[in-house]
Amino acid sequence: MRVKVDPLVCEANAVCVGIAEDVFDLTDDDELVILHEEVPAGQEDKVRHAVRSCPKAALSLEE
Repeated sequence: MRVKVDPLVCEANAVCVGIAEDVFDLTDDDELVILHEEVPAGQEDKVRHAVRSCPKAALSLEE
């Protein structure tokens, strides 16, 4: 499973960071960084939850 962000839609609200901090992070310039595009084993449920919880629907999954 891979996770992607649409940088044109993302507002860096950090909801995903709060849910899956091992996969998402924010830069000092408030840009979302995906630390692991290929979702690490054991993080799938957290990443799915982060994708569903994104207030701007900027995240997507490729199974």
